[in-house]
Amino acid sequence: MLADEPSGYMRHDEVRAAGAGLARDCGLWLSLDDAAMIVERLPGRAAFPRQHGPARLFTLAPGQIGRYRANFRFTGCACNPSWFYEEWVVHVSNGQVEPDRFIQGAPDRDIDDRVHLYGGTTRPGGYSHRQQARLTR
Repeated sequence: MLADEPSGYMRHDEVRAAGAGLARDCGLWLSLDDAAMIVERLPGRAAFPRQHGPARLFTLAPGQIGRYRANFRFTGCACNPSWFYEEWVVHVSNGQVEPDRFIQGAPDRDIDDRVHLYGGTTRPGGYSHRQQARLTR
């Protein structure tokens, strides 16, 4: 979903389906280990939270779905000190699954990396990353 000031914060939702190339465009790295798919988040340009290297999100067996939720604060260049924010909900499947499975039912793996974008300790959902990962394994 995109909502920005020039459009009057009118929501724009988009669902895109593709292979590993689209995953890289979203900052994810997909690799195979036998039949299992390893999903990692690549370092990005976010001002907050900072990430200094790849982070393994989860491993999916054939037919499984993973969901990754995160939010970020970005800054413009030094000549434009504006801020903008993104919140991601990314679903990844290992192999073919029914399209409505992303919407209905719980994912097999669920990582919630949303943070309070101004520091602080409160984050949406009330769970820490590790607590949420334990709940969905």
